[in-house]
Amino acid sequence: MAGEKQGFFKRLVSGLSKTRDNIAAGIDSIFSGFSSIDDDFYEEIEEILVMGDIGINTTNAIIENLKEQVKEKKIKEPSECKQLLMDSIVKQMDVGETAYEFENRKSVVLVIGVNGVGKTTSVGKLAGKLKDQGKKVILAAADTFRAAAGEQLTQWAHRAGVEIIGGQEGADPAAVVYDAVQAAKARKADILLCDTAGRLHNKKNLMEELKKIYRILEKEYPEAYLETLVVLDGTTGQNALVQARQFAEAANVTGIILTKLDGTAKGGIAVAIQSELDIPVKYIGVGETIDDLQKFDPVEFVNALFHH
Repeated sequence: MAGEKQGFFKRLVSGLSKTRDNIAAGIDSIFSGFSSIDDDFYEEIEEILVMGDIGINTTNAIIENLKEQVKEKKIKEPSECKQLLMDSIVKQMDVGETAYEFENRKSVVLVIGVNGVGKTTSVGKLAGKLKDQGKKVILAAADTFRAAAGEQLTQWAHRAGVEIIGGQEGADPAAVVYDAVQAAKARKADILLCDTAGRLHNKKNLMEELKKIYRILEKEYPEAYLETLVVLDGTTGQNALVQARQFAEAANVTGIILTKLDGTAKGGIAVAIQSELDIPVKYIGVGETIDDLQKFDPVEFVNALFHH
């Protein structure tokens, strides 16, 4: 397990290289270029963070926190601010104690997200991860809108060795969830993982569909803990934030899976989502294999971002 974590950190470091050039490199030159900590110093840092997709509100919070620390610790040298800045960014991304509560309870995890963000793949990887933790997992293929989603999920299910319900194109998603709940109860599953459609261009339909699914879960499976994760594509930067907001209006979103962080310069979005929406990033993906989806660790993320 330690090896897997180490491998992931390596991939995170290389995956964040463009974001690092975008943010950390600029900030390092400020640390070495300024001889004193003044308004210009803070402004330059602020500009780089905003340009790096960290977002205005988040950046303000980070800078305020940094100023407080500098005052408190009576710091005079810009170079001594680096660790403080890193800590201040980490603080914005604290996932909280109960982030992975669903893993320890009988639960239903709904995964939503638009096409092309890596949603079905993320569901498959998550199923594999949970199965490896010794959980009994049932997959529900409730994204019946996209023909390939069911087939794709079926392949992941076989690979992970978990049971899958549904997968017929054009079936009613709520009906698939209903069947999956019955199966989960009958087979005493720990976690029911549902791949659901995420059509944002018609939010009304999405809301209706989700309401229906929530109603079925409330009625048929009240004992299950409900987790709703939204999958976002890290390469889309501020657009991902807009999507997250829209999904949060349609559903009770409890966490984010941020994919495709490798090779994008927009990795700063991981910091923004947390702080702007108050929804934690719970998993991040930096590649194609099953090990490339990992729990989000803010300290590790910031270390990779400022890694030399």
